[in-house]
Amino acid sequence: MTPRLRTPPAEAARHRAWRRRPPLAAGLALAGGGCTSVQPLLEPRGPVAEAIAELGITSFVIAGLVALVVFTMLLIPVLRAWRGKEEPLRLPMQPFTFVLVAGVAVPALILAGIYFYAMGTLSATTTPPSEPVVRVDVTGHQWWWEVRYLTPDSVFLAETANEIHIPAGVPVQFDVRTADVIHSFWVPQLGRKIDLIPGRVNSIWLQADEPGVLRGQCAEYCGTQHAKMALLVIAEPRAEFEAWLARQREPARPPLDSLAVRGRAVFLAAPCGFCHTVRGTPAQGDVAPDLTHLGSRRTLAAGVLENTQGNLEAWIVDSQHLKPGNQMPSYNLFRGEELRALAAYLQSLR
Repeated sequence: MTPRLRTPPAEAARHRAWRRRPPLAAGLALAGGGCTSVQPLLEPRGPVAEAIAELGITSFVIAGLVALVVFTMLLIPVLRAWRGKEEPLRLPMQPFTFVLVAGVAVPALILAGIYFYAMGTLSATTTPPSEPVVRVDVTGHQWWWEVRYLTPDSVFLAETANEIHIPAGVPVQFDVRTADVIHSFWVPQLGRKIDLIPGRVNSIWLQADEPGVLRGQCAEYCGTQHAKMALLVIAEPRAEFEAWLARQREPARPPLDSLAVRGRAVFLAAPCGFCHTVRGTPAQGDVAPDLTHLGSRRTLAAGVLENTQGNLEAWIVDSQHLKPGNQMPSYNLFRGEELRALAAYLQSLR
């Protein structure tokens, strides 16, 4: 029997409340949701995002002031006519001079100021304040993220998927590429987005000021499951990051639990190893996410599901229902105890 995912009671109650809202209230709630989303734009957590946020707020304030002046100038003649004043409005200078000053010189100065401010922000967000201590290679696939860790001189360290750990308080270099179509790597709270272009390697540096879990997303439409191509960036203190990276470099540990031992046999007998790698086993596939430490990740299928054994069972047997069109077929040949054993083995990979 195919396992089914159940909506938690609290989430179901929110859905029922949403359906009962009148259209206007629902629209206002949706508009306000941008301020409390899982990817807030106005809550920067790093120097790159802070510089971009400051540029955006400054530009918004300047645009607001310009709009206020323009609307005031448009409103003055209306108010004069409404009050019955028929004499022409006296300008502080000759009309031609006023047009040159208010219509050409002032806008040119404002735009020039914004331009140079933007160029300064671009320069500040392009060059890191110090040499990055770790390099992360990110490859976009339809629809998941391959993540490889290297030293600054390109020595391979470890590989994972859909979850990026970084040390907090120091710059990290990201080299991004794509295995298929154009994607875009974007973690709003850390900084600017960067496109993944076929045949190119683009680079960006980002920094998280404090430890925390931040959500990223593919920001370029890349196919039917583009909306379900998310990732997590987990910023940790330097010592915790080094310990995590050391664990990721190790091969998979042999299972000790009898159910997981049976699951390992199921995994190796099934076609899983043709696509997936579990280091330390004969499974050495290279076209799907590396599963060596799958049990330590927080989500499955690039943010679609929380990483629990029940969700993992559901994903194995019904992946095409949960994320239609993804490259993993639904393996509904697994049943009962065999499915539980396989999921238990994969959950043990930590």
